[in-house]
Amino acid sequence: MTLVPTPVGNLEDITLRAIRVLREADLIACEDTRRSLRLLNHLGIKAPLVSSHEHNEKGRSFSLLEALREGKKVALVTDAGTPGISDPGAYLLQEAIREGLPVEVLPGPTALIPSLVLSGLPTHSFLFAGFLPPRKGDRRKKLEALTEVRSTLVFYVSPHRLKDEVSDCALVLGNRPAALVRELSKIHEEVLRMDLGLLREKVLLPMKGEMVLVVGGAPEEKESAEAQDSALEAFARQAVLEGQSKRDVVKKLQERYGISKNRAKGFLMDTSMPEHAERGRNREKTR
Repeated sequence: MTLVPTPVGNLEDITLRAIRVLREADLIACEDTRRSLRLLNHLGIKAPLVSSHEHNEKGRSFSLLEALREGKKVALVTDAGTPGISDPGAYLLQEAIREGLPVEVLPGPTALIPSLVLSGLPTHSFLFAGFLPPRKGDRRKKLEALTEVRSTLVFYVSPHRLKDEVSDCALVLGNRPAALVRELSKIHEEVLRMDLGLLREKVLLPMKGEMVLVVGGAPEEKESAEAQDSALEAFARQAVLEGQSKRDVVKKLQERYGISKNRAKGFLMDTSMPEHAERGRNREKTR
C-alpha cells in the first residue's frame, strides 16, 4: 500500500512519483470519490476508486487489507494533503503494519509545513496540535495543556469555528504573536500576521476556505509578563488618547486580554492624562 499526498490547492504541486504510483495502482482508496475523480481526470488516470473516509475507514479496511494480501497495488489518498495527518488513513496504515504488509508513504503536499514557514514565527521547534475540539470546554482544556509549551504551536482551523477558536486561543494562551494562513497555494492565498488579540477582532467577519493557525510558543515567564503588561499599557494609552471612556477601555481590556476588572483599571492610572500633558512630559524627558 502506498499513501499518496495530493495537492492542498494548486494541482501543479503533485509530484511525478505520485502520478506514477496512481497510474500503476490496481485500486485507489480515497476520502471522497468525486473530488479524487476530478484530480484523476486532470491527470488522465483511470483506476477503480473506493471510498475510505472517517465514517467507514474501519469497515472498509477489511477489503483493502484483503486486496493487499492478494498482492494488489493499493494507493490511498485523501481530499488534500498527506493521508493520516488529521485525515483518514492512520487506522488502515496501522493495520497493514501490524500484519506485516508492505507500506510506503510518499513525501509531498501538506498544509502544515508551508503555513509554519509563512507565519514568520520560529521553526526550529514546533508542535502540531491538529484540529481543536468543537466543544468549548474540551477546546479550552486542550489549550490549557499547551500553555507551557515553548515551541511554536500549529493548529488546523475549521472556518465554522474560526471566531471561537481564535478567541479561546487568545483567552487561554495569552496575547501571543500569531499568523492565520488561509487558502494556501490557491489564488486567494492570504496570511494575517498579528497578535492573537488583534486577530480575534479581525476574524469577527466570516472567512471561508482551508485555514491554519500558527501561534508563538510560551515565552520565558518574566518576558511573558513584561510583554503582556507592555501590550496592555499601549492599548490603554491609545484608547484614552482616542477619547474612549474609562468604562469602555476597562471592558475592552477584559475582553481582549482576559484579565480582571481591577487589573484593567490599574492600567488606566498612567493613561488618563490629556494628550497635551503627555506631550509635555515627553518634552521634559528629552531635555
